[in-house]
Amino acid sequence: MNRLWRIFLVLLVISVATGASAQTLLMPGGGADSARSTGMDRAIAAAVSQATKPAPARAAASTTTDEGFRVGYTDVGPVLGLGGLAGAGAGFGGRFETAFKDLPNLGNGVLGIGVGVDYFHWSNDLLGTGYSFSYIPISVTANYHFQLKNKKIDPFLGLGLGDLIVHTSCDFAGCGGAASGIYFVGHAGIRYFWRPTTALYVDAGAGAGSLHVGLMFKMKGKK
Repeated sequence: MNRLWRIFLVLLVISVATGASAQTLLMPGGGADSARSTGMDRAIAAAVSQATKPAPARAAASTTTDEGFRVGYTDVGPVLGLGGLAGAGAGFGGRFETAFKDLPNLGNGVLGIGVGVDYFHWSNDLLGTGYSFSYIPISVTANYHFQLKNKKIDPFLGLGLGDLIVHTSCDFAGCGGAASGIYFVGHAGIRYFWRPTTALYVDAGAGAGSLHVGLMFKMKGKK
C-alpha cells in the first residue's frame, strides 16, 4: 500500500511538472528554460524508477536443522530413577542416544539407538544383621521417534536388551535373592526441547526401574 501511494504522488508531480514545462516553452525565453525543464524531467524519471523498483526479497526464515530429533542429532544426560528395583526406591543414571536413520516408510519416523545406565541401591539393618543390594542395569535399545509438527516435542517407543549386574552384601548365609543376567527392555518416553540444545527427558516402562526423569544435552548436530 505504501508503494502505491508513492507511485501516485510521483505521477502527480510528473503531471504538474509536465504542465509547467509546456507553459515555460510557450513563454518568451522558454528556449533558455528548456534545459532546466529537461533536468527536472530526468529527476522525475529517476524518482519514478526508484518508486517502482521491486522491494528486496526478505531473507527466508531460518530453517535451522537445530530443531528436534533428526538424523545426526546426538545427546547425553543424567536421569533420576523412581520406582526402582527390588525395594530400591530411587536411583540415578544416564542416557545417551543418537538419531541413526530416517524411516520414510514407517510414518516418516526416525530410528534412534540409545544406551542407558542406572544404579540402584537398597540396604536394611535388622537386629544387628544387615544386608544390601546394588543393581547396575546397562541397556541398549532401538527407539522409534515420531515426527510431529511441533519439533519441541519428541515422543518415542523403544525395545532392547539389558545386562543386570547385581552385587549383594550381608552378614548371614543365603541372603542372595537376585542374580545378574540379561533382561528385556520395553519403554516409552518423550523429550521436550525447551532450548535447541537442551531437553527435558522422561521414560517409563519395563526393565531397569519404572520411571526416569532428567535432562538431555545435545552433543552434535547435522549442519
